[in-house]
Amino acid sequence: MAALAPYACHPEATRGRLHPEPPPQGRSHFQRDRDRIVHCSAFRRLEYKTQVFLNHEGDLFRTRLTHSLEVAQIARTLARNLGVHEDLTEAIALAHDLGHTPFGHAGQDELNACMRQFAPDAGGFEHNLQSLRIVDTLEERYAAFDGLNLCFETREGILKHCARRHARQLGAVGARFLDGTQPSLEAQLTNLADEIAYNNHDIDDGLRSGLITIPQLLDVDIFAAHYDLVHRRYAITDDKRLVSEVIRAMINTLVLDLTRTTAANIARLQPGDADAVRAGPPLAAFSEAIGAQADALKRFLRKNLYRHAQVMRMTHKAQRIVRELFCAFFEEPRLLADEYRRDEPARQARAIADYIAGMTDRYAIREHRQLFQLD
Repeated sequence: MAALAPYACHPEATRGRLHPEPPPQGRSHFQRDRDRIVHCSAFRRLEYKTQVFLNHEGDLFRTRLTHSLEVAQIARTLARNLGVHEDLTEAIALAHDLGHTPFGHAGQDELNACMRQFAPDAGGFEHNLQSLRIVDTLEERYAAFDGLNLCFETREGILKHCARRHARQLGAVGARFLDGTQPSLEAQLTNLADEIAYNNHDIDDGLRSGLITIPQLLDVDIFAAHYDLVHRRYAITDDKRLVSEVIRAMINTLVLDLTRTTAANIARLQPGDADAVRAGPPLAAFSEAIGAQADALKRFLRKNLYRHAQVMRMTHKAQRIVRELFCAFFEEPRLLADEYRRDEPARQARAIADYIAGMTDRYAIREHRQLFQLD
C-alpha cells in the first residue's frame, strides 16, 4: 500500500475497540476488521438476500453480497487515488449491508412498521443500525466477547445514518449525529461508492429483467452521453456487450469526477489529520454537474424500476411475509427458539426483529410456508 496521506485514518492511531485485545500480528487493525467481516455468518447470508430482484428469480441478478463486493472494489480505487486507507474502506464496504433484511428495502420498511406497531417505545428498525448491532453484539464467534469487536473507525463508517434517539445510546460512534460533525474520509468515500455501485448495476439488472429499456434510458443524460460515446468508439451490435461498455464508462466517469472534486476540496481545506476531516464540512463529493446527472439517474430508476408494477408485486408479497412472520412470533413466542424468547414485550419485539432481519429470502419464504400453508 502506498504511503498514507496525513488526513487518512492510520491503523496504529485507531481509537480502539469496545473490548481490549492484543494488537494483531502480521496485519494491521483494519486488515483484521476486514478479515473478521468476511468470515462472519451475516456476511455469508448476503449471498441470498435481495438487492432489487429476489434471489431465486434469476442466477445473474445481483444480491447483497455481489453488491457489497462491487462497492468494495470502487471504494478501494477511490481510497488509493486519494491516499486514504484501502483496507478500512474495504471493511466498511463489506459490512455496510450486513443488517439488511430479506427482500431488500421492502422487508426493512415492513419490519420497521411492525416494530413501531408492536413495540412503539423500542425505536423501530433501521438496517444501518442493525449492521452495527450485528458487528457489536449479535455475531457469536469469539470466546472473549460478543460481536466482532471492530475498531471505532470501521464501526463509524458502517453507521452512515442514524436517528438521534439511537445516536444518544451509542456513545462516541453516534456522537456525530448529535453534534453535526463528519465521519472519516474513508467512510465518506465508501458511502458514495455505494451510490455509484447500486445506480449503475441496477441499470444492468433492470435491462436484463426487461423492466426498463435502452430507449427509456436514452432520456437520462448521463446514460445517453456514454451510450453515444461507446457507439462512436466501437461498432457493437450486441446489446449486452454495448450495455456493459456504457455502464463501465459511466462508473469510470463518476469515480474520476468524485476523485477530482474530493481532491480539490482537500486542497482547499487542507485537513491535517483524520480528526480535522471529522471537524470540517464533507470532503467527498461529486462536481455540481455530475452530481445533478447522478441524481437524475436515481430519479429515473426510482420511477421506472423500483416502482415498476412487477417489482411492486414482489414488494407487497415480501411485506406480507415479513408482517405475518412477525405477528406469528410476537403472538406465540413458543414458535421461536429459546434464544429469541424474552420476558418483556419491547425486548421480545427486538429479538424477533433480529431473527427476521437475519433471514435470507429463501429461509423467510420457507418459514412462512411452514407456518401458514397446509400440506
